Amino acid sequence: MSHDALKTTIIIYLDADACPVKDLVYKVAARYGVPLKVVANTSIRITPNAGHDAEMVVVPGSPDAADDWIAERAVKGDLVLTSDIPLAARVIGNDVRCLDFRGGEYNPNRIGDALASRDLNAMLRSMGEITGGPKAFSPKDRSKFASTLDAAVNKMARKAARKATG
Repeated sequence: MSHDALKTTIIIYLDADACPVKDLVYKVAARYGVPLKVVANTSIRITPNAGHDAEMVVVPGSPDAADDWIAERAVKGDLVLTSDIPLAARVIGNDVRCLDFRGGEYNPNRIGDALASRDLNAMLRSMGEITGGPKAFSPKDRSKFASTLDAAVNKMARKAARKATG
């Protein structure tokens, strides 16, 4: 039997280094009793409202070390939360659901476009053509993320529970 067939519990992997919504992630993980791996290059305080299944995972080294750690462990049935497009591309390529911090879901059919756009913008920035970064994170972004995250975890937790009961 494959690992996918045996998986009955979802795990949330939070790419936490620049996450503006950690508190929302903690609340949702606790509400649904879902294990949460908070992954970063340095230690980040996890508040008590994150639930008993929240774990801080420090992955020192290169800036991509935390991303590598997540990509090596996330499997179908898990949820990855990140703003890192290359990490998103890696995990959705393994059939892992992946949300960004503004409430969007990375789509396997459009991830190539997102990677190309990211690379083009990086090149334009290096040439001095683009001097600004992404738009500021807004209360609307926060609200959309909260709604999308709750709906995704609710659906995934129900599916995992059905799998566990037969």
